[in-house]
Amino acid sequence: MPVVDIDTDELRGLTGRTDTTDEEFKKDLFGLGLEFEGETDDGLLQFEFAPDRLDRLSVEGVARSLRYHYGDDRGVYVPETNDAEWTIEVDESVPDERPYVTGAVIRGVDLDEGALDSLIQLQEKLHATMGRGRAKGAIGIHDLAMVKGAPLQEGAEPSISYRGVDPDGVTFVPLDANDELTPNQVLDDHATGQTYADLVEDLDRYPAIYDELGLFSFPPVINGKRTEVTTGSRELLVELTGTDQWTIDRMCSIICYALSARGATIEEVEVNYTDGATAPSEYGAELVRPNLDTDEKSVTHDRIETLLGVDFEPEEIVDCFERAGLDATYTLDEDVTYEVEIPPYRVDVLHPLDLVDDVGRAYGFDNLEPRYPDVGTVGGRHERSRLEDAVRTSLVGLGFEDLLNFHMTSGRENYDRMHVEPGTDAFGGGEPVAITEPYSEEYTQLRTWALPSLLMLLERNTHNAYPQDVAEVGFAAERDDAANTNVAERRHVAGAVARRDASYEAAKGRLQSVCDDFGADLETPRTEHPSFIEGRTAAVVIDGETVGVIGEVDPAVLVEHDLEVPVAAFEFHLDALRA
Repeated sequence: MPVVDIDTDELRGLTGRTDTTDEEFKKDLFGLGLEFEGETDDGLLQFEFAPDRLDRLSVEGVARSLRYHYGDDRGVYVPETNDAEWTIEVDESVPDERPYVTGAVIRGVDLDEGALDSLIQLQEKLHATMGRGRAKGAIGIHDLAMVKGAPLQEGAEPSISYRGVDPDGVTFVPLDANDELTPNQVLDDHATGQTYADLVEDLDRYPAIYDELGLFSFPPVINGKRTEVTTGSRELLVELTGTDQWTIDRMCSIICYALSARGATIEEVEVNYTDGATAPSEYGAELVRPNLDTDEKSVTHDRIETLLGVDFEPEEIVDCFERAGLDATYTLDEDVTYEVEIPPYRVDVLHPLDLVDDVGRAYGFDNLEPRYPDVGTVGGRHERSRLEDAVRTSLVGLGFEDLLNFHMTSGRENYDRMHVEPGTDAFGGGEPVAITEPYSEEYTQLRTWALPSLLMLLERNTHNAYPQDVAEVGFAAERDDAANTNVAERRHVAGAVARRDASYEAAKGRLQSVCDDFGADLETPRTEHPSFIEGRTAAVVIDGETVGVIGEVDPAVLVEHDLEVPVAAFEFHLDALRA
C-alpha cells in the first residue's frame, strides 16, 4: 500500500485548523481510511492508505479531504483556468510506443521547502501508482522561466515540441549531473537513467521535449538540469507523456489541484498532434489541457439504503455527497435516482458502488448500527473453512508461524524471481489472472502459488534470528478456460523451513505429519522444478493424485531473495486433505 509522509504543520496551514493536535489528525485521518504507520527521522507522520484515492498522495490532497470531512468545504470544486499562451507540438517522429502528451502552466506558485518536498513526493507517488513505474505515464515539472518557447510564426504564442530523437544525436545536462550527455549515455552512466533504461532502450528513437534552446526533458527517464525547479521558482511548466491519454490527463489534474491549493493559478496549454503523429482517437488532434471536466454517474436511493442498511431522506443523501466533495441532484420517479457530479481528481469513482462508499464515509461507518439479517437460517462455518483451520492448527503444532499474505502480486515476484516461466506445467507456472488497470506495479495479478509470498516474507526478516519456519493456508488462482469464470481458484497449503540445517528431510517430515493428521497417504516421487535443487525435489502425491511439490530451494532463488541460509519448502492443494 502507498505510504505518504505528512508534515502536520503544513496540514494545519492547509486546513486552517491551527489548534488541531497530531493525535486528533491521526484519529480524523483514520476515519478517512488513512492508517498511521509511524514517523520519519525528520518527524513527518507516515500514513498508509488504499491506492484508490490517488488524490491523497500529497499533503494538499489530504488537507482537501479533511476540509470536506470537517464541513469547511462542500460540493465539487474545479479550479479556474486562464487561456492558453503556450503550445505543445507533437511531431510525427515521436515513438509510437509513447505517443501522448499533456500539460499545464502554473503561475504564481509559492514554493517553500515544504511545498517543494510535497510536490516531489506527489510526482514520485503518481509515478509508482497510476504511472506504473513511469511506464504508463511520466511527469516532468520545469521552471518556466528557464524554458524559451520558440514561436511557430511571427507574433504567435511560444511553443515547445514533443519529438523523437536519435539516441546518440543530441546532448543535454540531466538533473544531478554537470556534463553534457546523449540520451544513450544517460541510460548507461546516470543512476536514474540506469533505473528507467528498460522503458526506452529498445526504441529506435527516444522521446524528447524541446524548446528553442534544445532538449530539456528526456521522458520518461529524467529532466534537464537547465529547467530544474527550486524554491525560487514562481512559474512552472508541467508536462506528462505516456501510453494512455486518459491516464496522463488524470495525473495532470491531480497535480493541478495540489498546486491550486497552494494559491497557484492554472493556465491552459494547447496540444497539437501534427499530421502523421499518433493522436488519441477519443479526443482528436487538437486538445486544450489540463482536462478539468467533471464526470457524471448515477445511483438509486434504494441501492444506497440496501447496501448501507440505513433509511435516508433524499436531502440527507445529497448532503453526504456534498460532504464527500461531490454534487448531486435527484429525480422523483418510481425510485429516487441521484445524478452525481464527480471532480476530475477522483479517478477512483468507476461504479455506483463507489458512490455508495462515499455516502457511507460521509455518514460515518461508526454510525452504522449492526443488525441481524432478515433470514431464517443460522450461520455456521463452511466445510472448507473448518478444513483450513484444522490444517493451520496442525502446522502451528509442528512449529510453523501461521501467515496471512496478500493474494495479489506481480509477475516479477510470482515467476521471475522464482525462475518459473508462466504458462508452463511447473507447479505455480499457470497462466496468471491479470489485473486490467492495476494502481501499482507491485500488484498486477493474482498469485498462482503461495511459496513466493513465503520467500518474500523471509527476505524482509533477514534481520531476525533463525530458525524461521513459516506456513500459510491461502488463496491462489490461474487462468482456466474450462472453468465457468475462466479462472480456477484454489486454496493452497505452503510451508518453508529456513535455517542453517534446512534439508529436504526436514520439510518432508513436517509434510508427512500433516498428512498423517488427516489420514492421507503421501508419496514423494522424484521430479524437477525450476525453483528447487535438481535431485532434491519431489512431487507431492496425496492419495494417488499429484497435488504439489517439495524440495530444497535452489541457491539462485535464495540469492534473488538475499537469503543466506538454506530453505526447504513444500506446497500442495488443500483439497487433497479432504476425507
